[in-house]
Amino acid sequence: MPYDGAVSETPLDYALLDRLGAGARMFYPRPDHTPPPPGARDLFVELAPNVRVASRFFPADPAYPTILLFHGNGEVAGDYDDLAPVYHQNQINLWVADYRGYGQSDGAPSFAALVADAHRVLDQFHAELDAGGFAECRLVMGRSLGAHPATELAARRPERLRGLIVESGATSLDRFARTAGENAEVVALIAAHRAKLRAIPLPALVIHGQEDELIPAERALEFYNGLSVQPKELCIIPGAGHNDIWYVGFARYFAAVAAFVRRVC
Repeated sequence: MPYDGAVSETPLDYALLDRLGAGARMFYPRPDHTPPPPGARDLFVELAPNVRVASRFFPADPAYPTILLFHGNGEVAGDYDDLAPVYHQNQINLWVADYRGYGQSDGAPSFAALVADAHRVLDQFHAELDAGGFAECRLVMGRSLGAHPATELAARRPERLRGLIVESGATSLDRFARTAGENAEVVALIAAHRAKLRAIPLPALVIHGQEDELIPAERALEFYNGLSVQPKELCIIPGAGHNDIWYVGFARYFAAVAAFVRRVC
C-alpha cells in the first residue's frame, strides 16, 4: 500500500519483494491480546476497512523525549511491558508499534505494508503527542526487522524527528534479493534502497551484538559506514547475540541510548 502523504521522494516499490515471494518467508506474526500495564495504553490506526494496526504507548512524563520503536520479528508491543520502565528511568517515553498480524493488529504482514504502514503510525504518534503536550524531541528506533520501517521514516519523514537508533538491525535487502533472484528490477530496488539509507539526514546510533548469529555485526558496520550523516555513533556489545543483547549488554545498551537521546535533544 503506497503512502500518499508528503515524503521526500517517490516511495520505492517494496511490493516487488512480496510479488516475488521473498517477503512471505520473512515474517513470524504472533497475536497477543494481553492488556497494557498500569499507566500504558493501546492505540490503533485504521489502515483500511477492517484492518488496523496497534501500538502500545508507555508515557512517563510529557517533558521527556519520546522514542517510537518498531520491534523485531516474532515480538509484539507487549514484550516491552517490562522494558518500558528502564526507558522511564532514563527519562524517555516509549511508544512501541506492532505490524499487521502482530499483537492486536489485523491483517497479514507483507514487506510493502511493513514500510508503508509506518507512515500512518508516525502520523498517529505525532498527533497523540501533540494533543498531550509532549515535548518536541522525538526519535525513531528499529530493532532487527523494525529497522526497515524505522529507516524509512528517518529517510522520508525526518522533519519532526531528532534521531535514529538501529539495534540489531536488518537494514540490507541483499538476502531477500538472493531469495527473489537478482533480476533487473530487484537490482534496481536494492540500489535505490541503499541510496535511501545513505541519504538519511538524522543523527544515528547503531547498536549491535558482536556475536549476533542472525544478522552478523559486519552488517551493522556496513550500515554505519554507509551513513553520510554526522554525528553517527556505533556501539558493539561484546559477547551479545541477537536475542540476548538486552541481558548481556544491559548497562552498556541503555547507557548508549540515554546518552544519544540527551545529545540530540
